[in-house]
Amino acid sequence: MSSVILIGMPGAGKSTLGVMLAKSLAKDFIDTDVLIQTRSGQLLQDIVDNQGYLTLRILEEQVLLDLNVSNTVIATGGSAVYSKPAMEYLKTLGAIVYLDVSFENIQKRVNNFSTRGLACAPGQNLQEIYEERTSLYKSSAEFIVDANIGSPEDVLNRLEKALSKNR
Repeated sequence: MSSVILIGMPGAGKSTLGVMLAKSLAKDFIDTDVLIQTRSGQLLQDIVDNQGYLTLRILEEQVLLDLNVSNTVIATGGSAVYSKPAMEYLKTLGAIVYLDVSFENIQKRVNNFSTRGLACAPGQNLQEIYEERTSLYKSSAEFIVDANIGSPEDVLNRLEKALSKNR
């Protein structure tokens, strides 16, 4: 299997599970939010505050399209699904997995909504973002993994089981 790309809402566990999955599959790990910050020299929230959420989405698309990797677990930013070219490109790199988490659980996990660096329209709330993105995640994913219940290790087991069907 080539790369594995994790998509989902902020708070779904993409970074945490990405590191765990990379270790268990002996793959490299990339968090594209970190790449955006490194490339721009700014925190995600600073980009949103100073240049607007659309600038963050453009930077995210550029970072995704510039990825030239294999055998890597990639944790994308939550807004990656807004870029059709980036999602099409990511499909060429490997399996796209949507970490499905209910709105109630996202609400419990994301307690820093206003400072997290979310690429969303001014005034948009977490529920509106969730409702807007959920169908995009589902339509972009090759696999959907329930990340609502259990420990990160339990979710990792479900993730590995889903991916093993692809081998």
